[in-house]
Amino acid sequence: MASVIDPFLRTQLEERRKWLETAISSFPGDAAMAELLTEVDSALERMEGGSYGICEACHENIEKDRLIVDPLVRFCLDHLNSAEQRALEQDLQLAAQIQRALLPPTDVHAKGWRIHYHYQPAGLVSGDYCDVIQPASGDGDLIFLLGDVSGKGVAASMLMSHLHAMFRSLAAVGLPLDQMMAHANRVFCESTLAGQYATLVCGRAGTDGVIRLASAGHCPPLLLGDGGTKAIEATGLPLGMFRSGDFAVCDYKLKPGQGLFLYTDGLSETRSPSATEYGLEGLEKFLARRNGLPPEELAAACLADLREFRGSSALADDLTIMVIHREE
Repeated sequence: MASVIDPFLRTQLEERRKWLETAISSFPGDAAMAELLTEVDSALERMEGGSYGICEACHENIEKDRLIVDPLVRFCLDHLNSAEQRALEQDLQLAAQIQRALLPPTDVHAKGWRIHYHYQPAGLVSGDYCDVIQPASGDGDLIFLLGDVSGKGVAASMLMSHLHAMFRSLAAVGLPLDQMMAHANRVFCESTLAGQYATLVCGRAGTDGVIRLASAGHCPPLLLGDGGTKAIEATGLPLGMFRSGDFAVCDYKLKPGQGLFLYTDGLSETRSPSATEYGLEGLEKFLARRNGLPPEELAAACLADLREFRGSSALADDLTIMVIHREE
C-alpha cells in the first residue's frame, strides 16, 4: 500500500471516531455505534502496529481503492465470505447504475454541431470521464469533455463522478476555458490524494465553427479535415499534479463536414495478440481512410477495426471515443 494513503486514512478514521463518540454520548445505548467505534479503534491500533491494510487471511495487501472507500476492511477480495461478496457485488451494481446516469445523451445535435460518443468500461465501473454540456442560454457555446482518471475500479469511478460534478458547476458560472481548467485543477488537488490525477480534454464549440480546446496531459485529439488528420498536443499537465498551473487554449476553425476525434488510452494502448500496440499512428491511418463519415458511423467503424486488431483478447482498459462534427 502506498505510504501516502496512511495519513489520509488515519485522518478519516480519527474524524469518524470523534463523530462516533459524540453520537454515543447522545445515544448511550446504541449497540451498533458502539460496535463501529470498536472497529475504528481496532483499525487505528493496526496502523500503530504496522499491520493495517494487510489481509488477515493471506497477509497480502488489501486493494487500495477498497480501503479508500471503506477504511475498516480487513480482508482482500479473494478472502471475502459469501455474504460480503454479495454485498460488494450489489454496491458495484449500484455504482455502475449511478455512473451510467451521469452520462450525457449518446447523440447530441446543438449549435450547428453533432456529437456522438461510445463509453465502454472494462469492468462494472469506469475511470473514464465523458460529458457534453449544452448552454443554458441561446447564445452560449457547447462544452464537451473527455478524460481519464488515474487508477481503476471504485476509487477511479468516484473521481470520475467528482470531475462530473465539478465541471457541471464551473460550466454554469460561464468562466473562460483557461480559468475553468485552472479552477478545476485547484479543486481537484485539494480534494484528492497525492498521486491521484486526471488527464482531460475540454472544449467549447461555437456557432461560428470555432472550437476552443485545452488539453491537460490527455491523449492527442485528432482534427479531421480534407487534408487528413492532425494531432493536437497537450496544453498543460494533468489535473491534480500541481495546485498551480496554466492551461493554454488553442482555437481551431472547422469547416462544415470537418470534425474532431477524442479518445482515452483504452483505444490507443490496446494490444494485438502479438503484443503490438494500436497506437496513435494506427489510429491516424484508420481515420485517414474514413474521412467524411458521420460521427456514429465513424465511431462504429473504429470499434470494429479495434476488435479485429485485438482479436480474441479481452478489453484491458476502459474505452471511450467521442466524435465532434460540424454540420453542413
